Amino acid sequence: MSVRTGLVGVAAVVSVTAGALATPALADAPAKDGHRATRQAMDAAVAAGVPGVTGQATDKYGTWKGTSGLGDLRTNTPRGDRDRYRVGSITKTFVATVLLQLEAEGRLSLDDTVDHWLPGVVTGHGHDGRKITVRRLLNHTSGIYNYTADKDFQQTVFGRDGFLKHRYDTWAPGRLVSVAMAHKPDFAPGTSWNYSNTNYVLAGMVVKRVTGHSYADEIRRRIIEPLHLRATSLPGTAVTVPRPAGRAYTKFPDDPDEKTYDVTELNPSIASSAGEMVSDSADLNRFYSALLRGRLLPAAQLAEMKKTVPVSKDEPGLGYGLALMRQKLSCGKELWGHSGGIHGSSTDSVTTPDGRHTLSFNFNGDWTGDSQAVIEAEFCPKQPEEKRS
Repeated sequence: MSVRTGLVGVAAVVSVTAGALATPALADAPAKDGHRATRQAMDAAVAAGVPGVTGQATDKYGTWKGTSGLGDLRTNTPRGDRDRYRVGSITKTFVATVLLQLEAEGRLSLDDTVDHWLPGVVTGHGHDGRKITVRRLLNHTSGIYNYTADKDFQQTVFGRDGFLKHRYDTWAPGRLVSVAMAHKPDFAPGTSWNYSNTNYVLAGMVVKRVTGHSYADEIRRRIIEPLHLRATSLPGTAVTVPRPAGRAYTKFPDDPDEKTYDVTELNPSIASSAGEMVSDSADLNRFYSALLRGRLLPAAQLAEMKKTVPVSKDEPGLGYGLALMRQKLSCGKELWGHSGGIHGSSTDSVTTPDGRHTLSFNFNGDWTGDSQAVIEAEFCPKQPEEKRS
């Protein structure tokens, strides 16, 4: 997407000219499958410094898989087309889908207040759960402070020394919320928009209060198992990524040496229901295609999910629904989906409104690379100029 939605919040997608860490694995491969531009955009990301890229697209012609660069810098192993990876905030779409299913079953309303389900949890420094609805959690209009913006949390989780010391620590959802409650709200509920991971930690807590089961169990029962998403999991506190998988790399912003660190292993409870999930490109395509084609939600709930609020005055074509982002590309095509970022992993998954053309891909580095260029290449490939006589 043209904004990055990850554990650290929303920031502009960057395209930095850094030295390549690996030679593109498929730079000279013939593009007989009609995805030449997408492959070239993946290679360009590797040339800009992303260690490796893996992706998959499905359309009326079938399924295409592409990789570039390396999945493991230590062993020089190429990126695999079946790699599993951490998908970060894409987890949010799964959580929102569960809540909308519960609404369709009459077990909650999007207009219920947070305090109705979680009494006394959202309070302090001006926060008031009695004035915030479930809908406002899901579309980020609640005004609740984003816990990942807290300076101490950032030093502990995203700073070099803090991460290396605390990467295996467990963070309970209530602890994450308490970090946010120590700050003032960003704005009064419903008056603006700001991406806040706290919203979806609370959304996961609401799922548990309504159903008596964890959000992870409800996602497995309601989405993963019916769609046969065999590569998708919610690891909880497990620190490894199930195989097949490559490694994940970062450059810590406070590291004076600007070294590349392997950050594959971490305790994903730092993200909770805002971003703990592991998946692969095939599963993500299947999920978003099924969602947009009405296989997971009744028409009324899907329509609610697609009611967007503006994200930026500078980008009128970009809107955020209930964990679904809408964007318009340079060629005028409309896409729906979500992006996600967590240490060493940057993922995008998008689909056309009819769910019939999907693309999901992952960078295994989080400091460089133009993901929007990959999306544009897949859905708006430039036609080669005709030779002039």
